[in-house]
Amino acid sequence: MNYTLHQLRIFREIVKTRSVTKASKALHLSQPAVSIQLKKLQDQFEIPLTEVIGRQIYITEFGEEVAEACDRILDEVYSLKHRTLAYKGFLTGQLKISVVSTAKYVMPYFLPEFLGRNEGIDIVMDVTNKASVVQSLRENEVDFAMVSVMPTDLALNSIELMSNKLYLVGSASRVGKLKKIDKEVLKTSLLIYREEGSATRQQMEEFLTENELPVTKRMELTSNEAVKQAVIAGLGYSVLPLIGIKNEIANGSIHVIPFKGLPMVTSWSLVWLKNKKFSPAGAAFLQFLRDEKETIILDKFQWFEDFKS
Repeated sequence: MNYTLHQLRIFREIVKTRSVTKASKALHLSQPAVSIQLKKLQDQFEIPLTEVIGRQIYITEFGEEVAEACDRILDEVYSLKHRTLAYKGFLTGQLKISVVSTAKYVMPYFLPEFLGRNEGIDIVMDVTNKASVVQSLRENEVDFAMVSVMPTDLALNSIELMSNKLYLVGSASRVGKLKKIDKEVLKTSLLIYREEGSATRQQMEEFLTENELPVTKRMELTSNEAVKQAVIAGLGYSVLPLIGIKNEIANGSIHVIPFKGLPMVTSWSLVWLKNKKFSPAGAAFLQFLRDEKETIILDKFQWFEDFKS
């Protein structure tokens, strides 16, 4: 047999997600590339690994056994890599971090220097909505999570990284035609929401409640990127975190609209379970953040701190 580690990783992700499409997204590969590698792996076995009924992929009993073997093989490869680095004197291990979707504009900037100092440490970062982040914390599936609104039903420790500011935004085409955006304009406009479970959704609902704004027209989308594109297209208005619209403000496709009570300000915090027992990698990352966060913020986010609407 001539299967590759790449094929085993792909098959393991397909088994985990029960979807070629979801596996391709998780692995940052095209769907055809994933399908080709699955076929190449299948060609080495006489017994089917999967079967497709309708448009749904199912893993056969034999496929489940192969997937278990994939787990063992890949775990051993991972372990071998870290044993090699440990012999060379490097700190080794894996960190698992779950971040709310808007935090993808923040968390990556706190990683490069740490990983540069600790090449034996791998990081797995899951970008999802707040409800899923809280669930991963609750089940102790991750070392850390990054949130802008603290969960209230978990005993957590935290380190505050930086502020999170949310503004009312609209497209150039909409804002440019109006002399003033006020409550009356918003009452008759389409308002664009994130999905249930999103911290941005929660903040937008608080904004509408505080301003006693009835919602007569609404659209719900499942990512900040989708909301941004809807705003740029001129469909309506939304409340979005400033951190995610830097480029759109710069190129004039999105306008920040001054409005009483805005910006809404929360804090980006890294959180972890109170009784969490950190690996050496986890403890090292926490100490790194405590030592270096101010320098990173000054270097990477000064535009954010200086922004005025």
